[in-house]
Amino acid sequence: MKAIRLERNGGPEVLALADLPTPEPGANEVRVRHHAIGVNFIDTYQRSGLYKIGLPSGLGLEAAGVVEAVGANVRRFKQGDRIVYAGGPLGAYAEANVVNETRAVKLPDAIPFDIAAASLLKGMTARFLLRKTFRVERGHDVVIHAAAGGVGQIAVQWAKHLGANVIAVVGSDAKAEIVKSLGADHTIITSRDDIAKRVREITGIGAHVVYDSVGKDTFMASLDSLRPLGMMVSFGNASGPASPIPPSALQQRGSLFLTRPTLFHYTATVEQLDETSADLFDVLASGAVKIAAPTRYALADAAQAHHDLESRKTTGSLVLTP
Repeated sequence: MKAIRLERNGGPEVLALADLPTPEPGANEVRVRHHAIGVNFIDTYQRSGLYKIGLPSGLGLEAAGVVEAVGANVRRFKQGDRIVYAGGPLGAYAEANVVNETRAVKLPDAIPFDIAAASLLKGMTARFLLRKTFRVERGHDVVIHAAAGGVGQIAVQWAKHLGANVIAVVGSDAKAEIVKSLGADHTIITSRDDIAKRVREITGIGAHVVYDSVGKDTFMASLDSLRPLGMMVSFGNASGPASPIPPSALQQRGSLFLTRPTLFHYTATVEQLDETSADLFDVLASGAVKIAAPTRYALADAAQAHHDLESRKTTGSLVLTP
């Protein structure tokens, strides 16, 4: 089978297409023949070495396809089932992958493979951010950074569905138009606006919660955007990791809360995974959250997909097609 391999850390150019044996599923595993593969910022962190993985390695955590082989003791799936997974193992950038049955979920017939691969990891991320890390309720002032990106577009729609006042932070006027069309109440353009000043102008006192996936470039502005007892949710490093701060910085800004969550701790059990994915499929089915057709790249063009993602040239989601 064709698969992307990573022999060393570095830029997108280190991603190479290789011929590998098609893996056989072991006990409690299924082999998925991929129809679409999700591309996520965490993939770039693992490729660059920001997040350490053992090398050489495959890459990619998310894909949708059909079960074509079943190992011993599998109970959740059978051959021919449509499934999607977003928790690894590494190796989704390939024509097929072997996955433990407890890390995949059945894909409703109404959801196409490319939409599933474009949205499961991002959608489950939005779900735990909005419903678990900080439970957004009607009337909350919510700031969402990188709002025109994959997680951002889902989070904007879902937060608006929950009744929040959504303040979307984006990098350009074109991206501002995108998030306005998704329901954002206010937009902030990072290239010309003072983020914290604008948030306080909009809210009068500051936001209840800031969801920041950008990192270094926006971290302090995010803290300064919060009202007393507000929560800063740092869940990404698109501009690089933020510099350390003393705990007293939270006290001085109003006894703030700061957390650095990750999806895998919110979907650690089968029950949590099924609950989280079911919530996502429900908002997709109801139309409360709509997923734009993802930008497609051939599997062999994974390096170009990474380059475009890191250059902020894309909006919405990206998928690779085998």
